Amino acid sequence: MRDRVLDRLLRSAIERAGAPNGLWFTERQLYYQFCRAALPAHRLPHRVALTVPVPVGYAVFRRVLRRHGEVPGLLALRPPRTGPAGRHTAEPDLFDYGLPRLLVCQSESVAQMLRANALPMESACPVLSAAELPLDPRVAAMLGRVERSAVYVLHDASAEGHDFPARVAELAGIPDTVRVVPLGLRANQAARLHVFHQRGVVRPVVAAAVDPWERAWLDRGRFAEVEAVRPASLLRTVHRLVRDIRRPPRTLAGEWRRARAAGFLTWPAA
Repeated sequence: MRDRVLDRLLRSAIERAGAPNGLWFTERQLYYQFCRAALPAHRLPHRVALTVPVPVGYAVFRRVLRRHGEVPGLLALRPPRTGPAGRHTAEPDLFDYGLPRLLVCQSESVAQMLRANALPMESACPVLSAAELPLDPRVAAMLGRVERSAVYVLHDASAEGHDFPARVAELAGIPDTVRVVPLGLRANQAARLHVFHQRGVVRPVVAAAVDPWERAWLDRGRFAEVEAVRPASLLRTVHRLVRDIRRPPRTLAGEWRRARAAGFLTWPAA
């Protein structure tokens, strides 16, 4: 009986993880969709800000997944890319152009998922992971050729994640003129989305810009992964943020300001 219920939850999770239009997704994204099928905490009102412990252990999910067999849309992760940038293109003047934006993901699997779903093409924004830093010096120079170019940073809601954007400029080797724009995920954004959190080793947060609620949340050893966000929502939001596409307010200017503060991730600073 229990196995039949878990199998049904997995089938629902597979269908929803790839929706709409057959998206690629990682195993961790499928796991969190499996958790949403088991406990639909995402249906709580947004005004209720909280994260929820995962209702199903990862080992249980892996056991159900092995029993299911092949999963359409499940991304087969590869080792981080190595070697000089541009080695697959024949354009001799590739590095003579400017590069207005670049996205760096803390997670290698998230970077691969975004690339698999054509985000670099749709958003005109190359996607790298922390494992691929430092940048090729020629790519860093391309960022320096554009006024107000930016490196956007996508990270987990964790102590390491909160500190990661401050380390990117040094890790990437970018010019001082290039902005580093953290997109999140932050703990308060995770709470608005009611994503599932897990517990790990407590580690102090070095970053200064952490409000008391977030610090208390992190001090309990909690963390929430970017992969806990639904794949379609992640793609849509990242595309909007790196292209600085602003949604018009539905009502008053105050509602607009509240939406910016409460939504998943944050709009880049102007």
